[in-house]
Amino acid sequence: MADSHTWTAAPGAAERARSVLAAAWSCAVTAEGGREEFVGAHTVAEDGRVLLHVPEDSALLAAAVCAPRGEPSAVLEFADVAPVPVRNRIRCRLWLAGWFAPEDGRLAFHPTRVVLRRPSGAVVVGPDEFAAAAPDPLAGAEARLLTHLADCHADAVERLTRLVDPDSLQGAVRVQPLAVDRHGLTLRIERARAHGDVRLPFHRPADTIAQLTERMHVLLSQAGTASCPRALQRQRTDGDG
Repeated sequence: MADSHTWTAAPGAAERARSVLAAAWSCAVTAEGGREEFVGAHTVAEDGRVLLHVPEDSALLAAAVCAPRGEPSAVLEFADVAPVPVRNRIRCRLWLAGWFAPEDGRLAFHPTRVVLRRPSGAVVVGPDEFAAAAPDPLAGAEARLLTHLADCHADAVERLTRLVDPDSLQGAVRVQPLAVDRHGLTLRIERARAHGDVRLPFHRPADTIAQLTERMHVLLSQAGTASCPRALQRQRTDGDG
């Protein structure tokens, strides 16, 4: 890195899991009655319970009513998909195992096991830790923020590459914003036959859009005083592994 950041924190597994859950629009449910896909049918309670609206003729509803209360009876899967088109757009997956109970015309899912699978590997999150965690405050706006950055400020993205170690840019053919949270911005560096991610941490957390704007201005200011990367190439490079 070419700057002097002191804030290097990243989201913990519980916070990341809750952020995936907060931003997800669809989920897959596997239960005794089979596997069903639901789009725009769930909300999330403050304690992490998933409240699912299902059709009255759903096999899942019948299975939930008949299952012994408290026994693991279903697995919910959520995919965290990068809003900006990049290679391997699924940034992580979240699995929740637990049980359903009818509640006010909905099915309330109580997770008893939480697994977050990131590129670095799978992490098991304790149910109590999951329930107590809060999603990243920028999770709901992340897709809009990243697509705006990629579509309208490509020059700013290229400028930010000045903060990246030149070795990480060797053979790069494209750089795109991959993720943003209160702790920092992640860039996806694509090469001809591979890709890698680089994180640019903020100097302090951003809990609002206004704070995020200020943090981004600081990064861009730091990028303005950094030397240009010698290895960023716009043409495809043969032999990149």
